[in-house]
Amino acid sequence: MYRVVTAGAIALALGACSGSSVPVPEASTSAAAPPEAVLPVMGPERHILAVGDSLFAGYGLASAAESYPARLEGALRARGINARIANAGVSGDTSAAGAQRFGFVLKSQPVKPDLVIIEFGGNDVLRGLPPEQTRRNLKQMLDEAKAARVPVLVMGMLAPPNLGPDYKRAFEPIYPELARQYGARLVPFFLAPVQGKADLIQADHIHPNARGVDEIVAATAGSVAKALPPVR
Repeated sequence: MYRVVTAGAIALALGACSGSSVPVPEASTSAAAPPEAVLPVMGPERHILAVGDSLFAGYGLASAAESYPARLEGALRARGINARIANAGVSGDTSAAGAQRFGFVLKSQPVKPDLVIIEFGGNDVLRGLPPEQTRRNLKQMLDEAKAARVPVLVMGMLAPPNLGPDYKRAFEPIYPELARQYGARLVPFFLAPVQGKADLIQADHIHPNARGVDEIVAATAGSVAKALPPVR
């Protein structure tokens, strides 16, 4: 079940900034701070494609090495998973922009991903876009991933209360309903670890800072690990 949040908390958490060109991402090589017990990296490389907006792109951080996909890669490797994550985050992307480029990015990977992480919707709610558009765009991405036989982990998003109860009722079920429909894994609220925590948010009051990113990684790395299919 979703947690109740304030409009201020969502404003601290959701990202909206200017767009940029479509990337053909390369796998990152940076590492996140490991957990206390670091396991040896073993097995074949597990290729993960992370497609999202500024929350994946690392907007406002010192370097790409501090972005969520880069830090997630390090956290998975600290768990012994030979992960390589391609970061296809584009700042300012709505779900429509993500759907427009999703198929191209997926097909452009030099190695077929073992998993795709989809993270969109923050810019949709900040612009007050109709929830049915968000649903349609996410569904298109899930259809394309299904056609390519690539498992998906969906990062869920909340709507701020100031958009009204009708909007929240229409928007927030999109993520769990689509996850069930497509058999995808789900993180119910991607930004839950930084919700309402000003010390984990940048000065723009929107994007997580480096510490905030690490908190999100710590909370979600287990879900990513579980979403990876068994090694064949």
